[in-house]
Amino acid sequence: MALFESMILLSLLAVVLLRLSRQLALPYPTILAAAGTAVAALPWAPHIDMDPKLALVLFIAPVLMDAGFDMPPRTLRRFWLPTVSLAVVAVVLTTAGVAWLGMAWAGMPVAAAVALGAIVAPPDAGAATAMLSRLRLPRRTVQVLTAESLLNDASALLIFGVAVRTAMAGDGLARTVPMLFLAVPGGLLLGWLLGKVLIQLSRQLRGTLSATLSQFAAVFGAWIIAEQLHVSAILCVVALAMTVAHVTPGETPPRDRVHAYSVWAAVVFISNVIAFLLVGLQARTIVSRLAGPELTHALWFAGAAFLVCVGVRFAWVMIYNALLRRFRKGVPNPTPQQGLVVAWCGMRGLVTLATALGLPDDFPQRDLIVLTAFAVTVGTLVIQGTTLAWLVRVLRFPPDTSMQDDASRVRLRLLDAAEATLEGEANDEPARRIREHYADARQEAEAGRDSVTGTRMSALKRKGLQAKRHMLLEMRHKGEIDDDVFHLLENELDWSELAVTSPDDREIVEG
Repeated sequence: MALFESMILLSLLAVVLLRLSRQLALPYPTILAAAGTAVAALPWAPHIDMDPKLALVLFIAPVLMDAGFDMPPRTLRRFWLPTVSLAVVAVVLTTAGVAWLGMAWAGMPVAAAVALGAIVAPPDAGAATAMLSRLRLPRRTVQVLTAESLLNDASALLIFGVAVRTAMAGDGLARTVPMLFLAVPGGLLLGWLLGKVLIQLSRQLRGTLSATLSQFAAVFGAWIIAEQLHVSAILCVVALAMTVAHVTPGETPPRDRVHAYSVWAAVVFISNVIAFLLVGLQARTIVSRLAGPELTHALWFAGAAFLVCVGVRFAWVMIYNALLRRFRKGVPNPTPQQGLVVAWCGMRGLVTLATALGLPDDFPQRDLIVLTAFAVTVGTLVIQGTTLAWLVRVLRFPPDTSMQDDASRVRLRLLDAAEATLEGEANDEPARRIREHYADARQEAEAGRDSVTGTRMSALKRKGLQAKRHMLLEMRHKGEIDDDVFHLLENELDWSELAVTSPDDREIVEG
Protein backbone atom coordinates (compact mmCIF):
# COMPACT_ATOMS: atom_id res chain seq x y z
CA MET A 1 0.00 0.00 0.00
CA ALA A 2 2.88 2.39 0.67
CA LEU A 3 3.96 2.43 -2.98
CA PHE A 4 0.38 2.77 -4.20
CA GLU A 5 -0.45 5.65 -1.84
CA SER A 6 2.76 7.49 -2.69
CA MET A 7 2.19 6.99 -6.41
CA ILE A 8 -1.33 8.44 -6.12
CA LEU A 9 0.01 11.43 -4.22
CA LEU A 10 2.72 12.08 -6.79
CA SER A 11 0.23 11.61 -9.63
CA LEU A 12 -2.08 14.23 -8.14
CA LEU A 13 0.85 16.60 -7.73
CA ALA A 14 1.89 15.94 -11.32
CA VAL A 15 -1.63 16.68 -12.62
CA VAL A 16 -1.66 20.04 -10.83
CA LEU A 17 1.89 21.03 -11.70
CA LEU A 18 1.70 19.93 -15.34
CA ARG A 19 -0.80 22.71 -15.94
CA LEU A 20 1.91 25.08 -14.80
CA SER A 21 4.53 23.41 -17.00
CA ARG A 22 2.59 24.19 -20.19
CA GLN A 23 2.14 27.82 -19.19
CA LEU A 24 5.86 28.18 -18.43
CA ALA A 25 6.96 26.10 -21.48
CA LEU A 26 8.81 23.62 -19.27
CA PRO A 27 9.33 19.92 -20.15
CA TYR A 28 7.07 17.81 -17.97
CA PRO A 29 9.95 15.73 -16.48
CA THR A 30 11.17 18.96 -14.85
CA ILE A 31 7.88 19.18 -12.96
CA LEU A 32 8.00 15.48 -12.12
CA ALA A 33 11.52 15.92 -10.74
CA ALA A 34 10.28 18.68 -8.44
CA ALA A 35 7.23 16.65 -7.40
CA GLY A 36 9.29 13.50 -6.76
CA THR A 37 11.76 15.43 -4.63
CA ALA A 38 8.91 17.02 -2.67
CA VAL A 39 7.22 13.66 -1.97
CA ALA A 40 10.53 12.08 -0.94
CA ALA A 41 11.14 14.95 1.49
CA LEU A 42 7.93 14.30 3.38
CA PRO A 43 8.71 12.98 6.85
CA TRP A 44 6.21 10.11 6.51
CA ALA A 45 7.48 9.03 3.07
CA PRO A 46 7.92 5.22 3.10
CA HIS A 47 11.00 3.20 2.25
CA ILE A 48 10.29 1.18 -0.91
CA ASP A 49 12.57 -1.34 -2.59
CA MET A 50 12.22 -2.83 -6.06
CA ASP A 51 13.89 -5.82 -7.66
CA PRO A 52 16.66 -4.36 -9.89
CA LYS A 53 15.85 -6.67 -12.81
CA LEU A 54 12.16 -5.79 -12.55
CA ALA A 55 13.04 -2.08 -12.60
CA LEU A 56 14.96 -2.44 -15.86
CA VAL A 57 12.29 -4.37 -17.74
CA LEU A 58 9.40 -2.36 -16.27
CA PHE A 59 10.78 1.08 -17.13
CA ILE A 60 13.29 0.59 -19.95
CA ALA A 61 11.41 -1.79 -22.27
CA PRO A 62 8.38 0.50 -22.92
CA VAL A 63 10.63 3.51 -23.53
CA LEU A 64 12.74 1.61 -26.08
CA MET A 65 9.61 0.29 -27.79
CA ASP A 66 8.09 3.76 -27.99
CA ALA A 67 11.28 5.33 -29.36
CA GLY A 68 12.06 2.48 -31.77
CA PHE A 69 8.55 2.50 -33.26
CA ASP A 70 8.89 6.17 -34.23
CA MET A 71 12.41 5.89 -35.64
CA PRO A 72 12.59 4.08 -39.01
CA PRO A 73 16.00 3.00 -40.36
CA ARG A 74 15.66 5.50 -43.23
CA THR A 75 15.72 8.41 -40.78
CA LEU A 76 18.77 6.99 -39.01
CA ARG A 77 20.55 6.63 -42.35
CA ARG A 78 19.74 10.21 -43.29
CA PHE A 79 21.00 11.67 -40.01
CA TRP A 80 23.63 9.05 -39.31
CA LEU A 81 26.53 11.48 -38.80
CA PRO A 82 24.96 13.79 -36.18
CA THR A 83 23.15 10.82 -34.61
CA VAL A 84 26.37 8.84 -34.15
CA SER A 85 28.07 11.99 -32.89
CA LEU A 86 25.46 12.53 -30.16
CA ALA A 87 24.22 9.03 -29.41
CA VAL A 88 27.56 7.20 -29.49
CA VAL A 89 30.53 9.56 -29.29
CA ALA A 90 28.99 11.98 -26.79
CA VAL A 91 27.72 9.08 -24.65
CA VAL A 92 31.13 7.39 -24.65
CA LEU A 93 32.94 10.65 -23.82
CA THR A 94 30.50 11.45 -21.00
CA THR A 95 30.83 7.91 -19.64
CA ALA A 96 34.61 8.20 -19.70
CA GLY A 97 34.58 11.63 -18.05
CA VAL A 98 32.27 10.59 -15.21
CA ALA A 99 34.10 7.27 -14.80
CA TRP A 100 37.41 9.12 -14.38
CA LEU A 101 35.77 11.36 -11.80
CA GLY A 102 34.42 8.33 -9.93
CA MET A 103 37.81 6.66 -9.77
CA ALA A 104 39.82 9.80 -8.98
CA TRP A 105 37.44 11.40 -6.48
CA ALA A 106 35.38 8.57 -4.95
CA GLY A 107 37.84 5.69 -5.35
CA MET A 108 35.36 3.55 -7.28
CA PRO A 109 36.46 0.34 -8.98
CA VAL A 110 36.78 0.76 -12.73
CA ALA A 111 33.65 -1.25 -13.58
CA ALA A 112 31.53 0.61 -11.00
CA ALA A 113 32.79 3.98 -12.25
CA VAL A 114 31.97 3.02 -15.85
CA ALA A 115 28.50 1.90 -14.75
CA LEU A 116 27.93 5.30 -13.13
CA GLY A 117 29.12 7.03 -16.31
CA ALA A 118 26.74 4.96 -18.44
CA ILE A 119 23.83 5.71 -16.09
CA VAL A 120 24.16 9.49 -16.31
CA ALA A 121 25.41 9.68 -19.93
CA PRO A 122 22.22 9.46 -22.06
CA PRO A 123 20.08 12.63 -22.19
CA ASP A 124 16.33 12.23 -22.28
CA ALA A 125 15.85 13.78 -25.71
CA GLY A 126 12.13 13.20 -25.38
CA ALA A 127 12.01 15.80 -22.62
CA ALA A 128 13.66 18.30 -24.93
CA THR A 129 11.70 17.54 -28.09
CA ALA A 130 8.38 17.66 -26.20
CA MET A 131 9.10 21.31 -25.49
CA LEU A 132 11.04 22.16 -28.65
CA SER A 133 7.99 21.20 -30.73
CA ARG A 134 6.25 24.21 -29.16
CA LEU A 135 9.15 26.58 -29.92
CA ARG A 136 10.34 28.17 -33.14
CA LEU A 137 13.34 25.99 -33.93
CA PRO A 138 14.88 24.64 -37.16
CA ARG A 139 13.18 21.41 -38.11
CA ARG A 140 16.48 19.59 -38.68
CA THR A 141 17.55 20.27 -35.09
CA VAL A 142 14.37 18.69 -33.74
CA GLN A 143 14.78 15.70 -36.09
CA VAL A 144 18.37 15.10 -34.95
CA LEU A 145 17.38 15.24 -31.29
CA THR A 146 14.57 12.78 -31.97
CA ALA A 147 16.96 10.38 -33.71
CA GLU A 148 19.38 10.71 -30.78
CA SER A 149 16.69 9.66 -28.30
CA LEU A 150 16.73 6.05 -29.50
CA LEU A 151 20.40 5.29 -30.03
CA ASN A 152 21.80 7.11 -27.02
CA ASP A 153 19.68 4.94 -24.72
CA ALA A 154 20.78 1.77 -26.50
CA SER A 155 24.49 2.63 -26.49
CA ALA A 156 24.49 3.72 -22.84
CA LEU A 157 22.55 0.65 -21.72
CA LEU A 158 24.96 -1.66 -23.55
CA ILE A 159 27.90 -0.07 -21.72
CA PHE A 160 25.95 -0.26 -18.46
CA GLY A 161 25.22 -3.97 -18.93
CA VAL A 162 28.86 -4.82 -19.63
CA ALA A 163 30.05 -2.76 -16.65
CA VAL A 164 27.57 -4.37 -14.23
CA ARG A 165 28.38 -7.90 -15.38
CA THR A 166 32.09 -7.12 -15.13
CA ALA A 167 31.75 -5.72 -11.61
CA MET A 168 29.64 -8.63 -10.37
CA ALA A 169 31.48 -11.47 -12.15
CA GLY A 170 34.63 -12.98 -10.77
CA ASP A 171 36.37 -13.25 -14.13
CA GLY A 172 35.56 -9.66 -15.19
CA LEU A 173 36.05 -8.67 -18.81
CA ALA A 174 37.42 -12.07 -19.81
CA ARG A 175 33.85 -13.38 -19.75
CA THR A 176 31.71 -10.36 -20.55
CA VAL A 177 33.43 -8.99 -23.67
CA PRO A 178 33.25 -12.26 -25.71
CA MET A 179 29.59 -12.56 -24.70
CA LEU A 180 28.95 -9.07 -26.06
CA PHE A 181 30.01 -10.08 -29.58
CA LEU A 182 27.30 -12.74 -29.52
CA ALA A 183 24.75 -10.73 -27.56
CA VAL A 184 24.54 -7.83 -30.04
CA PRO A 185 23.73 -9.75 -33.27
CA GLY A 186 21.73 -12.28 -31.26
CA GLY A 187 19.53 -9.55 -29.79
CA LEU A 188 18.93 -7.97 -33.18
CA LEU A 189 18.02 -11.31 -34.77
CA LEU A 190 15.72 -12.31 -31.94
CA GLY A 191 13.96 -8.93 -32.05
CA TRP A 192 13.43 -9.25 -35.81
CA LEU A 193 11.97 -12.75 -35.45
CA LEU A 194 9.67 -11.74 -32.60
CA GLY A 195 8.60 -8.70 -34.60
CA LYS A 196 7.50 -10.96 -37.45
CA VAL A 197 5.52 -13.07 -34.99
CA LEU A 198 3.85 -9.98 -33.49
CA ILE A 199 2.89 -8.73 -36.97
CA GLN A 200 1.13 -12.02 -37.75
CA LEU A 201 -0.59 -12.01 -34.37
CA SER A 202 -1.72 -8.40 -34.78
CA ARG A 203 -3.45 -9.28 -38.04
CA GLN A 204 -5.62 -11.79 -36.15
CA LEU A 205 -6.45 -9.38 -33.30
CA ARG A 206 -7.47 -6.20 -35.13
CA GLY A 207 -10.23 -4.24 -33.49
CA THR A 208 -9.77 -5.87 -30.08
CA LEU A 209 -8.27 -4.88 -26.76
CA SER A 210 -6.17 -8.02 -27.09
CA ALA A 211 -4.23 -6.28 -29.87
CA THR A 212 -2.90 -3.68 -27.44
CA LEU A 213 -2.40 -6.28 -24.73
CA SER A 214 -0.36 -8.41 -27.13
CA GLN A 215 1.95 -5.45 -27.76
CA PHE A 216 2.75 -5.18 -24.06
CA ALA A 217 3.18 -8.93 -23.76
CA ALA A 218 5.51 -8.91 -26.75
CA VAL A 219 7.67 -6.07 -25.42
CA PHE A 220 8.12 -7.47 -21.92
CA GLY A 221 8.26 -11.03 -23.22
CA ALA A 222 10.99 -10.12 -25.72
CA TRP A 223 13.09 -8.64 -22.91
CA ILE A 224 12.64 -11.73 -20.72
CA ILE A 225 13.37 -14.17 -23.55
CA ALA A 226 16.49 -12.23 -24.52
CA GLU A 227 17.72 -12.29 -20.92
CA GLN A 228 17.16 -16.05 -20.75
CA LEU A 229 19.07 -16.56 -24.02
CA HIS A 230 21.88 -14.22 -22.86
CA VAL A 231 21.50 -11.86 -25.82
CA SER A 232 21.03 -8.10 -25.69
CA ALA A 233 17.53 -7.40 -24.38
CA ILE A 234 17.98 -3.72 -25.30
CA LEU A 235 18.70 -4.34 -28.97
CA CYS A 236 16.06 -7.08 -29.05
CA VAL A 237 13.32 -4.60 -28.08
CA VAL A 238 14.68 -1.95 -30.48
CA ALA A 239 14.72 -4.45 -33.38
CA LEU A 240 11.22 -5.62 -32.45
CA ALA A 241 9.88 -2.05 -32.50
CA MET A 242 11.51 -1.10 -35.80
CA THR A 243 10.38 -4.34 -37.48
CA VAL A 244 6.77 -3.78 -36.44
CA ALA A 245 6.89 -0.09 -37.37
CA HIS A 246 8.00 -0.95 -40.90
CA VAL A 247 4.86 -2.99 -41.64
CA THR A 248 1.96 -2.05 -39.38
CA PRO A 249 1.24 1.57 -40.48
CA GLY A 250 -0.23 0.28 -43.73
CA GLU A 251 -2.28 -2.46 -42.06
CA THR A 252 -3.48 -1.07 -38.74
CA PRO A 253 -7.05 0.33 -38.71
CA PRO A 254 -7.33 3.92 -37.44
CA ARG A 255 -9.31 2.87 -34.34
CA ASP A 256 -6.52 0.48 -33.28
CA ARG A 257 -3.75 3.00 -33.90
CA VAL A 258 -5.46 5.88 -32.05
CA HIS A 259 -6.20 3.57 -29.12
CA ALA A 260 -2.68 2.09 -28.99
CA TYR A 261 -0.95 5.46 -29.23
CA SER A 262 -2.98 6.85 -26.33
CA VAL A 263 -2.29 3.78 -24.19
CA TRP A 264 1.46 3.85 -24.86
CA ALA A 265 1.66 7.59 -24.16
CA ALA A 266 -0.05 7.01 -20.80
CA VAL A 267 2.28 4.11 -19.97
CA VAL A 268 5.43 6.13 -20.68
CA PHE A 269 4.06 9.00 -18.62
CA ILE A 270 3.15 6.87 -15.60
CA SER A 271 6.56 5.18 -15.86
CA ASN A 272 8.15 8.61 -15.43
CA VAL A 273 5.93 9.29 -12.42
CA ILE A 274 6.81 6.01 -10.67
CA ALA A 275 10.52 6.23 -11.51
CA PHE A 276 10.89 9.72 -10.07
CA LEU A 277 9.03 8.57 -6.96
CA LEU A 278 11.14 5.43 -6.43
CA VAL A 279 14.51 7.07 -7.02
CA GLY A 280 13.52 10.06 -4.91
CA LEU A 281 12.59 7.74 -2.04
CA GLN A 282 15.85 5.82 -2.43
CA ALA A 283 17.81 9.08 -2.44
CA ARG A 284 16.04 10.11 0.78
CA THR A 285 16.98 6.79 2.40
CA ILE A 286 20.58 7.16 1.24
CA VAL A 287 20.83 10.70 2.60
CA SER A 288 19.45 9.51 5.96
CA ARG A 289 22.19 6.84 6.12
CA LEU A 290 24.97 9.31 5.36
CA ALA A 291 26.16 11.67 8.04
CA GLY A 292 28.37 14.73 8.31
CA PRO A 293 31.49 14.67 6.10
CA GLU A 294 30.29 11.58 4.22
CA LEU A 295 27.10 13.32 3.08
CA THR A 296 28.98 16.49 2.18
CA HIS A 297 31.45 14.45 0.13
CA ALA A 298 28.59 12.66 -1.68
CA LEU A 299 26.80 15.90 -2.53
CA TRP A 300 29.98 17.57 -3.78
CA PHE A 301 30.70 14.51 -5.90
CA ALA A 302 27.16 14.54 -7.35
CA GLY A 303 27.56 18.23 -8.21
CA ALA A 304 30.88 17.55 -9.92
CA ALA A 305 29.29 14.71 -11.94
CA PHE A 306 26.55 17.11 -13.05
CA LEU A 307 29.17 19.61 -14.27
CA VAL A 308 31.05 16.88 -16.14
CA CYS A 309 27.86 15.71 -17.89
CA VAL A 310 26.94 19.23 -18.99
CA GLY A 311 30.50 20.26 -19.86
CA VAL A 312 31.41 17.19 -21.91
CA ARG A 313 28.28 17.41 -24.07
CA PHE A 314 28.71 21.15 -24.57
CA ALA A 315 32.38 20.82 -25.50
CA TRP A 316 31.84 17.89 -27.86
CA VAL A 317 28.90 19.49 -29.71
CA MET A 318 30.87 22.71 -30.23
CA ILE A 319 33.96 20.81 -31.43
CA TYR A 320 31.90 18.59 -33.74
CA ASN A 321 30.12 21.57 -35.32
CA ALA A 322 33.40 23.43 -35.78
CA LEU A 323 34.93 20.39 -37.50
CA LEU A 324 31.95 20.13 -39.85
CA ARG A 325 32.21 23.78 -40.85
CA ARG A 326 35.97 23.40 -41.31
CA PHE A 327 36.11 20.22 -43.38
CA ARG A 328 32.65 19.75 -44.93
CA LYS A 329 32.25 22.54 -47.43
CA GLY A 330 29.37 23.10 -49.85
CA VAL A 331 26.68 21.36 -47.77
CA PRO A 332 24.35 22.70 -45.06
CA ASN A 333 26.07 22.52 -41.69
CA PRO A 334 24.62 23.28 -38.24
CA THR A 335 24.97 26.90 -37.22
CA PRO A 336 26.56 27.91 -33.89
CA GLN A 337 23.07 28.80 -32.65
CA GLN A 338 21.80 25.30 -33.45
CA GLY A 339 24.85 23.85 -31.74
CA LEU A 340 24.13 25.82 -28.57
CA VAL A 341 20.56 24.50 -28.40
CA VAL A 342 21.62 20.88 -29.03
CA ALA A 343 24.40 21.18 -26.45
CA TRP A 344 21.95 22.55 -23.87
CA CYS A 345 19.38 19.80 -24.56
CA GLY A 346 21.10 17.44 -22.15
CA MET A 347 18.34 16.84 -19.62
CA ARG A 348 18.47 13.39 -18.05
CA GLY A 349 15.28 11.50 -17.38
CA LEU A 350 13.63 8.10 -17.15
CA VAL A 351 16.50 5.99 -18.53
CA THR A 352 18.97 7.40 -16.01
CA LEU A 353 16.56 6.79 -13.15
CA ALA A 354 15.63 3.28 -14.28
CA THR A 355 19.22 2.13 -14.77
CA ALA A 356 20.09 3.46 -11.31
CA LEU A 357 17.22 1.40 -9.89
CA GLY A 358 18.51 -1.58 -11.90
CA LEU A 359 21.80 -1.75 -9.99
CA PRO A 360 22.11 -4.90 -7.84
CA ASP A 361 21.75 -4.29 -4.13
CA ASP A 362 25.34 -5.39 -3.46
CA PHE A 363 26.87 -3.33 -6.27
CA PRO A 364 30.03 -1.42 -5.23
CA GLN A 365 29.19 2.05 -3.86
CA ARG A 366 25.57 1.70 -4.97
CA ASP A 367 24.31 4.41 -2.61
CA LEU A 368 26.66 7.02 -4.03
CA ILE A 369 25.80 6.04 -7.62
CA VAL A 370 22.02 6.22 -7.05
CA LEU A 371 22.31 9.56 -5.25
CA THR A 372 24.48 10.94 -8.05
CA ALA A 373 22.07 9.73 -10.73
CA PHE A 374 19.14 11.41 -8.98
CA ALA A 375 21.10 14.64 -8.48
CA VAL A 376 22.23 14.79 -12.12
CA THR A 377 18.68 14.11 -13.34
CA VAL A 378 17.09 16.76 -11.13
CA GLY A 379 19.93 19.22 -11.77
CA THR A 380 19.75 18.99 -15.56
CA LEU A 381 15.96 19.11 -15.60
CA VAL A 382 15.76 22.11 -13.31
CA ILE A 383 18.70 24.14 -14.66
CA GLN A 384 18.66 23.24 -18.36
CA GLY A 385 14.94 22.51 -18.57
CA THR A 386 13.90 25.88 -17.16
CA THR A 387 16.33 27.88 -19.31
CA LEU A 388 15.98 26.11 -22.67
CA ALA A 389 12.97 28.14 -23.84
CA TRP A 390 14.75 31.35 -22.80
CA LEU A 391 17.84 30.30 -24.78
CA VAL A 392 15.77 29.63 -27.92
CA ARG A 393 14.13 33.04 -27.65
CA VAL A 394 17.48 34.81 -27.16
CA LEU A 395 19.02 33.12 -30.23
CA ARG A 396 16.11 34.32 -32.44
CA PHE A 397 16.03 31.55 -35.01
CA PRO A 398 14.49 32.52 -38.36
CA PRO A 399 11.11 30.88 -39.01
CA ASP A 400 11.36 27.36 -40.43
CA THR A 401 8.21 26.50 -42.38
CA SER A 402 9.65 23.46 -44.16
CA MET A 403 7.40 21.00 -42.35
CA GLN A 404 4.25 23.03 -43.05
CA ASP A 405 5.34 23.41 -46.69
CA ASP A 406 5.98 19.68 -47.03
CA ALA A 407 2.68 18.85 -45.39
CA SER A 408 0.78 21.20 -47.74
CA ARG A 409 2.53 19.70 -50.76
CA VAL A 410 1.63 16.18 -49.67
CA ARG A 411 -1.98 17.19 -48.89
CA LEU A 412 -2.35 18.35 -52.50
CA ARG A 413 -1.02 15.00 -53.76
CA LEU A 414 -3.45 13.17 -51.48
CA LEU A 415 -6.35 15.29 -52.75
CA ASP A 416 -5.40 14.38 -56.32
CA ALA A 417 -5.61 10.71 -55.34
CA ALA A 418 -8.96 11.23 -53.58
CA GLU A 419 -10.48 13.20 -56.48
CA ALA A 420 -9.44 10.44 -58.88
CA THR A 421 -11.83 8.09 -57.06
CA LEU A 422 -14.76 10.27 -58.21
CA GLU A 423 -14.07 9.60 -61.88
CA GLY A 424 -17.01 7.73 -63.34
CA GLU A 425 -19.28 8.59 -60.43
CA ALA A 426 -22.72 10.00 -61.22
CA ASN A 427 -23.03 13.76 -60.83
CA ASP A 428 -25.65 13.41 -58.10
CA GLU A 429 -25.96 15.54 -54.98
CA PRO A 430 -23.56 13.51 -52.73
CA ALA A 431 -20.86 13.42 -55.41
CA ARG A 432 -21.29 17.14 -56.10
CA ARG A 433 -20.88 17.96 -52.39
CA ILE A 434 -17.79 15.78 -52.11
CA ARG A 435 -16.25 17.57 -55.09
CA GLU A 436 -17.00 20.88 -53.38
CA HIS A 437 -15.45 19.56 -50.17
CA TYR A 438 -12.27 18.59 -52.05
CA ALA A 439 -12.17 22.00 -53.74
CA ASP A 440 -12.36 23.74 -50.35
CA ALA A 441 -9.67 21.44 -48.94
CA ARG A 442 -7.46 22.22 -51.95
CA GLN A 443 -7.75 25.94 -51.27
CA GLU A 444 -6.81 25.34 -47.62
CA ALA A 445 -3.77 23.24 -48.61
CA GLU A 446 -2.61 25.79 -51.19
CA ALA A 447 -2.84 28.45 -48.49
CA GLY A 448 -0.77 26.28 -46.13
CA ARG A 449 -3.58 25.66 -43.63
CA ASP A 450 -4.83 22.44 -42.04
CA SER A 451 -8.35 21.31 -43.18
CA VAL A 452 -15.95 14.27 -43.02
CA THR A 453 -23.40 7.45 -41.23
CA GLY A 454 -24.11 5.17 -43.49
CA THR A 455 -24.86 7.60 -46.36
CA ARG A 456 -23.56 7.62 -49.90
CA MET A 457 -21.54 10.76 -49.14
CA SER A 458 -19.83 9.01 -46.23
CA ALA A 459 -19.04 6.08 -48.51
CA LEU A 460 -17.49 8.42 -51.07
CA LYS A 461 -15.47 10.11 -48.35
CA ARG A 462 -14.18 6.74 -47.11
CA LYS A 463 -13.24 5.82 -50.66
CA GLY A 464 -11.30 9.03 -51.03
CA LEU A 465 -9.60 8.58 -47.65
CA GLN A 466 -8.46 5.10 -48.62
CA ALA A 467 -6.91 6.52 -51.78
CA LYS A 468 -5.19 9.23 -49.73
CA ARG A 469 -3.80 6.66 -47.30
CA HIS A 470 -2.51 4.48 -50.13
CA MET A 471 -0.77 7.48 -51.69
CA LEU A 472 0.71 8.55 -48.34
CA LEU A 473 2.14 5.09 -47.69
CA GLU A 474 3.54 4.93 -51.20
CA MET A 475 5.28 8.28 -50.79
CA ARG A 476 6.76 7.13 -47.47
CA HIS A 477 8.07 3.86 -48.91
CA LYS A 478 9.66 5.73 -51.81
CA GLY A 479 11.32 8.15 -49.42
CA GLU A 480 9.53 11.18 -50.88
CA ILE A 481 8.46 12.46 -47.43
CA ASP A 482 10.03 12.51 -43.98
CA ASP A 483 8.47 10.52 -41.20
CA ASP A 484 7.45 13.56 -39.18
CA VAL A 485 5.24 14.63 -42.10
CA PHE A 486 4.02 11.06 -42.55
CA HIS A 487 2.90 10.74 -38.93
CA LEU A 488 1.26 14.19 -38.99
CA LEU A 489 -0.85 13.34 -42.03
CA GLU A 490 -1.48 9.77 -40.89
CA ASN A 491 -3.04 11.21 -37.74
CA GLU A 492 -5.20 13.57 -39.83
CA LEU A 493 -6.42 10.67 -41.97
CA ASP A 494 -7.12 8.51 -38.93
CA TRP A 495 -9.43 11.05 -37.34
CA SER A 496 -11.09 11.89 -40.67
CA GLU A 497 -11.78 8.21 -41.29
CA LEU A 498 -13.12 7.69 -37.78
CA ALA A 499 -15.48 10.62 -38.31
CA VAL A 500 -17.18 8.80 -41.20
CA THR A 501 -17.12 5.36 -39.56
CA SER A 502 -20.22 3.95 -37.91
CA PRO A 503 -20.17 3.67 -34.09
CA ASP A 504 -20.22 -0.13 -34.32
CA ASP A 505 -17.10 -0.16 -36.48
CA ARG A 506 -15.31 2.27 -34.13
CA GLU A 507 -15.84 0.02 -31.11
CA ILE A 508 -12.91 -2.03 -29.83
CA VAL A 509 -14.06 -5.35 -28.40
CA GLU A 510 -12.37 -7.37 -25.67
CA GLY A 511 -10.89 -10.19 -27.67
